[in-house]
Amino acid sequence: MKNEYTLRDQLKAFENSTILDNDCFYFFDWFCKVHSLERKAQVLMSKVKKFIKTTQIDLDKTYVIFKNNCPVYGNLYDDFRICDIETGDVIFTVAPSLGYRQRKGEAEVWGKANSFKEPLFNAKSWSQLIKTFVAA
Repeated sequence: MKNEYTLRDQLKAFENSTILDNDCFYFFDWFCKVHSLERKAQVLMSKVKKFIKTTQIDLDKTYVIFKNNCPVYGNLYDDFRICDIETGDVIFTVAPSLGYRQRKGEAEVWGKANSFKEPLFNAKSWSQLIKTFVAA
């Protein structure tokens, strides 16, 4: 999935309290009610801002998309994906709070660096994940 907006464009719009893709608020898949996407997007975009501060992501060569996940055993949870603007390939998938019954509330970062075979980082919470990711 390619995008016409860069992550820099998306973040600037967020700072101005707007979203460039008003139809679905950057979500490409969801299992929740449509009217909740805007609130979820605001929460996720604030987490995107924290995450990119810990990386060397080029804001002009990437974009972000959101997904609302529905695990078989657990609750709905959201993730965000940082993608290459040229190819649409996902570089990182970040789940700030998992919904799986046994891992509820844990956070993970998956990435292209290991072909998404296992999490690059995981932690008991989002704040702990960000601290771990910064230290890496």
